[in-house]
Amino acid sequence: CVCLAAQIKIPSKLIDADSIDKLFQVDEHIGVAISGLHADSRTLINYARVQAQSFRLTYDEPVRLNMLVKALADIKQQYTQFGGIRPFGCALFFIAIDPAGTQIYTTSPSGIYRAFKAYALGSGEATARDYLKENYKEGLTFDETVKLTLNALKESISEEPTKENIRFAYIKTDDKKFHMCSKDEVEKYLNLIKEEPKTKEEPKAKEEPKVKEEPKAKEEPKA
Repeated sequence: CVCLAAQIKIPSKLIDADSIDKLFQVDEHIGVAISGLHADSRTLINYARVQAQSFRLTYDEPVRLNMLVKALADIKQQYTQFGGIRPFGCALFFIAIDPAGTQIYTTSPSGIYRAFKAYALGSGEATARDYLKENYKEGLTFDETVKLTLNALKESISEEPTKENIRFAYIKTDDKKFHMCSKDEVEKYLNLIKEEPKTKEEPKAKEEPKVKEEPKAKEEPKA
């Protein structure tokens, strides 16, 4: 399986929190998280949706994520070459389970795209990546993948994760379908990491007191 998690920051109490999102479905087997300008991200996601549906209608099979990401990266790169236009101000984080297996891809505003086993984007990404480097391993179960994802996010944000400020989605290997979690589901998965016992630090061994050496008696001068 593969998971996506994102923190939602509400800039004003007048804003409806449910109107802000960072996770979106592209096709039934592809999801994406965004970092950067929402308007630019929305434009690229709409393009990706059209390409995914066009591929499905033409070939009667789901599009492979690497093909879709390459098409988006080509568009991003074109917008860096000409005067009078600006690059897309967003990075995209894609997940999928397609005929090639479990896939994670990212694209940058410059048009660079790469595949990863686990990754983090946005504010606090360095802290989250360090956590993933230390704790990621092959062959994780669904619950272990959920814990890894949410713990990495928790390490990188300054506030306590709750069902109100966290968005979570996943794709399971058995059905290969993107599932966006409700608030109740998010709360259930957050409880998984709250129930984990904290590892106690081993007490440091007490240092034995050093015995002070007595000063040697001065030798009397020989006659």
